[in-house]
Amino acid sequence: MMELLQLQYFQTVAKFENITQAAKELHIAQPSLSKTIARLESDLGVPLFDRKGKRITLSIYGNVFLKYVNLILGKLDEAQKELKELSGRETGSVKIAATNPRVLPTLLGDFLVENPNVQIQQRQSSSIEMNSQLKKGEIDFCISSAKIEGEGIEWLHILDEKIFLSVPRNHRLAQSKHVYLKELEDETFINLPRGYGFRDLTDQLCLQVGYKPLVAFEGEEAGVILNLVEKGLGVAFTPILSLLTEPSSKSIALEIKDINTVRPVGIAWHKDHYFSKAATNLFNFTVDYFYRWKEILKKEGVVEKVNQQSVRGYIEAE
Repeated sequence: MMELLQLQYFQTVAKFENITQAAKELHIAQPSLSKTIARLESDLGVPLFDRKGKRITLSIYGNVFLKYVNLILGKLDEAQKELKELSGRETGSVKIAATNPRVLPTLLGDFLVENPNVQIQQRQSSSIEMNSQLKKGEIDFCISSAKIEGEGIEWLHILDEKIFLSVPRNHRLAQSKHVYLKELEDETFINLPRGYGFRDLTDQLCLQVGYKPLVAFEGEEAGVILNLVEKGLGVAFTPILSLLTEPSSKSIALEIKDINTVRPVGIAWHKDHYFSKAATNLFNFTVDYFYRWKEILKKEGVVEKVNQQSVRGYIEAE
């Protein structure tokens, strides 16, 4: 009969595909872990790992078994959360992810003022990572600029956000009223790493006008990217919400005229995972927060040239 501990050990070994690393993670002796996995394989009657010397990889049986182990352990974790909440021992915790975490400080700050006892863990993740995190129950919901799809995953489109081109103040285009993307083939771009929905989108925008962008620098945070732009190391695609949440930047943001640069922003969650009261409250708060931005940004298309200060002034004036 399989034991819960065996499943937890198997899940960790599958994560690392390395007995030594898994043993360190679990704080147990390597021989004990190897024996536990061997006993589990014996009980199941199939090899869960393919072994070549010291190297191990999940077998076809292991991949199938891992899918169900993730579901089982995920459901047990959700059951514990629900029981704690029912017993009054759960003060409230929420795990979320976002492709653009620059929008989170204001959002989460406002929420925590009203809900000071809630603990929030946030991650910056790519769309692919979010898909996996939702399925495994590692996050309650996510805010993404690309639609997250998959079995059991729900998606709510909450906002269309326009993308600008940020350039240094001393750039040849800094005094322009707007820019045409097709004329920027020789520019050096700064962008997110591949795998992020925003990077995939902006790469595709450049391909639509006839070229592959030269990305010389990659960063995972909007603030870092804008800082590199300020230093004259390149230009960057910047969504308007990032401009609004980075008011100290000295870069100039220009409207792109020759191609549609509006991207959807939405919230995704897994319909089969338990939502605590804290997660439900933050989810509803997040939806309201972005819907307010949606109303504010309705007239954003009339802006041709902005910097962070003038965008904020424009928004507040509306």
